[in-house]
Order: sequence, then structure tokens, then C-alpha cells
Amino acid sequence: MAAFRRAFEEGYRYLETDAHATADGALIAFHDPFLDRVTDAKGRVATMRWDQVRRAKIHGTDPIPLMSELLEALPEARFNIDAKSAGVLGPLADLIRTAGVADRVCLGSFSDRRLATLRQMLGPQVDTSMGPRDIFRLVRATARGRGFATSAVAAQVPVSWQRFPIVTPRFIAAAHAADLEVHVWTINEEPEMHRLLDLGVDAIMTDRPDLLRDVLVGRGAWR
Repeated sequence: MAAFRRAFEEGYRYLETDAHATADGALIAFHDPFLDRVTDAKGRVATMRWDQVRRAKIHGTDPIPLMSELLEALPEARFNIDAKSAGVLGPLADLIRTAGVADRVCLGSFSDRRLATLRQMLGPQVDTSMGPRDIFRLVRATARGRGFATSAVAAQVPVSWQRFPIVTPRFIAAAHAADLEVHVWTINEEPEMHRLLDLGVDAIMTDRPDLLRDVLVGRGAWR
């Protein structure tokens, strides 16, 4: 929670996070499927109860926040939420409905099936990004000079995949022609931030919000 609050206080209004669900359906804002790497506890989140997970401390100091706590704590922020597993879908859809935050979230996933399920559960009022299969279709359409249609609002992509370049001027143009924004992850170097912004990408995901802010301020693009 401290990291989200700091990013908000530094001026960011679009924040990215991941969602996992505990065995009893608690939805947490956390990246890893296991607690081991960044907390003082061990175990797989999906097989643990919330009363167990809540005792874990990130770097030994900070508790893992519930997604509901995050949305409530920062009511002016918008969130890009990556659904990390099938167990997330029901709790995430329920939270979006009950909290009335459909206009504050964009849902993503590395699973086309999970995205399709979320779209079916929540309908068109909730924005989603493209899954891997749709990204491949867009890349192929770009190479063939063909049009592309999707219900998603954004293509969230790495610069390249296994040495194959994805974010190119043609790709950005094709995405924009399909009314898609292009969000690129994860960019932590200043020269690459400038290069991508010069190409015309719409958003950059970074582990260095301080650096990205400096870049945007220098370009006169910080609002």
C-alpha cells in the first residue's frame, strides 16, 4: 500500500497491479503466486486462507493489501489489473460490481480464456486489454497490411518477443487505426522511454516512476 500511495502522491493517476485470490476467495494486490520471494512467509497464495496470507509482511514490514482496500484508499486513481489465475475471476468480477468501480479499471491477463470470461461476466462497461492471441493477430494483420477489430481498448506489449520486434511504427499505426492504445512494459531506462514516446506509444509501464516522471516533465508532457 505504501508503494501505491507514494506513486499517487508523486502525481500518478494510472497504476498497474496484479491480482491473486486466496483459497477462501480474498482478492489481493500481489504479483507472485508464492509468498516466498518478497515476504517473510512461505506458501502458494491459492492454497492458503486470507487469515494466513494477511500475516505475511513484504520485506518484513508491509502487509499485502486486499484489492478492495487499494480501490478504497485511492478513490481518484485508476487501475490496470492483471488477473493472474482462474481463481481470481469470480472475486474480481464481484468486487467491480459491488464497489462500483467499472469506470476505474482496465482488466488484463496473459490468458485469452480468462479475458473472455471476464468480458462475459462484466460486459462492455469494463475496459480490457488484449490477450496474447489477439496480440499475435494484430501483429499478423500489421505485417499483411490488413485491418483489425477487437473489443479491447489497449494492446499492452513488450518491445519485442524472443528477438522479434513488436513495437514498431507500423504496429503502432495499425493499433491506432483499430482505435487501440499501445502500452509498453516494462521500461526502466530513460533513452528507451524517449524512443518509445517519440514513436507514439500511449503509455509506458515502469518500475521507475520517478524516472518516467522526469522524462515526461522534460518533454512537457506531465499533467
